[in-house]
Amino acid sequence: MSKNPLTLIMETNKFNDTNYNDWIRNMRIVLDFENQGYVLDKPLPTALPEGSSPEERVMLEGVRSIMLCMKEVYAVPDRHIRYATTKAFFGNKMAEGSSVQSHGFKMLSLVEKLEDLKLGLTMTHTLT
Repeated sequence: MSKNPLTLIMETNKFNDTNYNDWIRNMRIVLDFENQGYVLDKPLPTALPEGSSPEERVMLEGVRSIMLCMKEVYAVPDRHIRYATTKAFFGNKMAEGSSVQSHGFKMLSLVEKLEDLKLGLTMTHTLT
């Protein structure tokens, strides 16, 4: 069985107390590559099918409580991320003597980040 090349993302960016949002995004990338991203979007079942063992029921409750606790404790609210990104975007000024190209790349990366956050910021004018 060949190993998914994207699992390297998960191996190098292991979960710690400060990177929950990045970790869950990386998890989504890997699962989407395997066409299994629905696992994160679909709610956990409230009941198991008939014939499930007591161990499976205990494991389901454990998984449910672990995922909820991780989200409550470690998730950074999107509102905070949007605020920090918007603040960086509007407060970004080109340093005197610096490259216009590097400033442009930085601004474009911030616009892309804002678009990823679905803030509704779109570029209406094109640079020609």
